[in-house]
Amino acid sequence: MFVIFTSCETRSTRITYPLPDFNMNTPTRHLPRLLALAALFSSSAAFAEADLSEAFLPMFQPLPAQASAPGNELTEAKINLGRQLFFETRISAGGAMSCNSCHKLDTYGQDNLPFSPGHEGKLGGRSSPSVYNAALHLAQFWDGRAPSVEEQAKGPVLNPVEMGMPSASFVVRVLKSIPGYVTSFKAAFPGEADPVTYDNFGKAVGAFERKLLTPSKWDAFLRGDKNALTDEEKKGFSTFATTGCVTCHNGVGVGGAMYQKLGLAKPWPGLKDNGRSEVTKNPAEKAFFKVPSLRNITETAPYLHDGSVKKLDEMVKKMAEHQLAKQLTDEQTASIITFLKTLKGDLPTDYIKAPQLPESGPDTPKA
Repeated sequence: MFVIFTSCETRSTRITYPLPDFNMNTPTRHLPRLLALAALFSSSAAFAEADLSEAFLPMFQPLPAQASAPGNELTEAKINLGRQLFFETRISAGGAMSCNSCHKLDTYGQDNLPFSPGHEGKLGGRSSPSVYNAALHLAQFWDGRAPSVEEQAKGPVLNPVEMGMPSASFVVRVLKSIPGYVTSFKAAFPGEADPVTYDNFGKAVGAFERKLLTPSKWDAFLRGDKNALTDEEKKGFSTFATTGCVTCHNGVGVGGAMYQKLGLAKPWPGLKDNGRSEVTKNPAEKAFFKVPSLRNITETAPYLHDGSVKKLDEMVKKMAEHQLAKQLTDEQTASIITFLKTLKGDLPTDYIKAPQLPESGPDTPKA
């Protein structure tokens, strides 16, 4: 975790203290130096004379080609199966819902609704987060109750409000009734005596999602192309960083790497969701949520776990006020949004094309 004490004051002094190489595996012995530098550079006076890359850029990493995971090799057969299952509606109680119903791949992995309609039109209690770049997060769901995309994929199918299937065994029965899926599971999980299992369903969908990545000009900048961002966009990053947003929004996802209390500095108005404490049963984690990634944030309104904030400028100002105890001007807000626009990546249009699904067998349940 990185903490930047943005209230730190320092005189305008040229700082030449060297930074260590930084990545997600940086030894903890380097953290005191990073924290001290972050505190110093959070003063606009010091920042004016500091090298931007030396001050804050080591807290970020560009997107990898894929989000690999031990225990789930990303083979072509498994990814292709996962793509089919992501679009499959026959694994929902009414035969109408798929993963893509709420996590629409052509609209940046979500549906732009406060709450997504599920089985029989029922509404869930939280906004559907984007599946893009999600495999890089420390956990899945707003409360982090699933440790991986493989585990997350298995949840909504059995949720009575979402896809409404009665049991994992019933889902397996449906899949085994479709001859094309039996063949595809065998290809994706070779050597297994009974490859059509619910765990393998999760692994296949997870494999597909681990390549749902959206690199942007920000990644080009992080890789060394200093012309990838305009001067205004660089200024926007400076405003973003010195305001203190990097306290939580850092790393490869520009978020998604920690939990934080909503209303850390000032109580969040009307908050009813207990957040992560519902999972851990720890009262100290009440109102804690996974910090959302800011990648593609300009495309994924409405915001927060309950979709209660409709506009990005309002969201930026509210976060500064309630998380950092700061009041941003319109100019500062606009500058930060200029940077946030650089986090919009290109959708992998060929990769996300809806596939042809295998035909039902004679025993496949009818919707």
